[in-house]
Amino acid sequence: MALSNSSSSSDRNRKLRVFFMPFFASGHMIPMTDVARLVALRFPGEVEPTMVVTPANAALIAPSLRGSPGVLVLTYPFPSVGLPPGVENLSSAPAAETWRIYRAVDESRAVHADLLRRHRPDAVVSDVAFWWTTALAAELGVPRLTFYPVGVFSQLALTNLFKIRARIMASDAQPVEVPDLPGPHRIRIPKSELPDFLVSDDHLTAAWPRIREAQERGYGCVVNTFYELEPDYCDRYRRTEAKRAYFVGPVALSLYGGSESAEERGGGGPGAREVVAWLDAREAGSVVFVCFGSWCHFSAAQLGELARGLELSGKAFLWAVREGGGAAEEWTAEEFEQFINETLVAEVVGFGEKVWGEGRRSAREVEGEVVPAEAIATAVTRFMEGEEGAERARRRASEVAEKARAAVAEGGSSWRDLSRLIEDLLREWRGVEQEGAGNA
Repeated sequence: MALSNSSSSSDRNRKLRVFFMPFFASGHMIPMTDVARLVALRFPGEVEPTMVVTPANAALIAPSLRGSPGVLVLTYPFPSVGLPPGVENLSSAPAAETWRIYRAVDESRAVHADLLRRHRPDAVVSDVAFWWTTALAAELGVPRLTFYPVGVFSQLALTNLFKIRARIMASDAQPVEVPDLPGPHRIRIPKSELPDFLVSDDHLTAAWPRIREAQERGYGCVVNTFYELEPDYCDRYRRTEAKRAYFVGPVALSLYGGSESAEERGGGGPGAREVVAWLDAREAGSVVFVCFGSWCHFSAAQLGELARGLELSGKAFLWAVREGGGAAEEWTAEEFEQFINETLVAEVVGFGEKVWGEGRRSAREVEGEVVPAEAIATAVTRFMEGEEGAERARRRASEVAEKARAAVAEGGSSWRDLSRLIEDLLREWRGVEQEGAGNA
């Protein structure tokens, strides 16, 4: 294991040492790194954040850390699970081999225990997948916080759906209504669009109760969302889901207003500068950005229809395709909240467009239809050309963007929550130090 930092460590002993431990996916790795960078930027004399990652993932985040010398990097070996050397992330694993990434999560438990016992941090912020770190942190007498890279709406929905899982599995009723959500919206989701672990037994089905227990017993949760995006759900979350909740996002916007280069954000590659130049030459609001992250995989047929639909729309588009071209043997919303988050965007907040009818899509390719190019083109055109509903959604998106910028600005809700997080951890740490000094 290697610990590296380019800054002076002469005052290390008086700083709060916080370990950040992300899941093996870029969509988790990058926002957690951003949180660590924000902590280093805002509390340089008080906190020493450390990213705890495997070697290939350390290389992924290295560009973004070049401008953040206050963030340390601690590496540990990626478990041997049958993947080629250097494949340590969902974004680089072939679709048929992604299950090995989940196995690597389980296989990391022992090395995490050894690492935390050896280095003894003052606090741990670890991904939701690493539920065992709650008990390890308790053993060390330090706080553990669960990290979520996405908002609280999907968390509340999944938690409440899991409570009625037996009923969901026993019934063919369509759609399934999510119980006990706050606010005026009645959320109904077709059974075919629910994550696998709610309709059949898989690895997450068994892990879910442990994840929930670890979260409830832990110190709190750090969530990459902002209060103004989902206020009713944030209020409920604070009351029911964790002892403490800190809504600190959108973290990408917090750092230099989102003005970093692709390389600095960990997403650069050949042609990145050309892409930026191409975007700069186009009118604001005229380009469709297409990105499905590292979790979604498409069949070759669906990929072809998507490409044809974008061309049929006649709109300029920028399509970010996962390494390897994006084609895969299946189109799966990997275990979590793909369609559930869509409900938040399209129905609750109101700045999205559903491309294909409910019940005609599926989280499992064998059950779902291929969305045709014509439907994709129609939805893109409708959203981009300013019909009444689309214009309302675009206006709503602009309003939400303004609220996001205000949330991360000095004095905003996310800015205050990050301050509260560090103040709470410093208070805990200093209390333990004083208690230890008193017992000496």
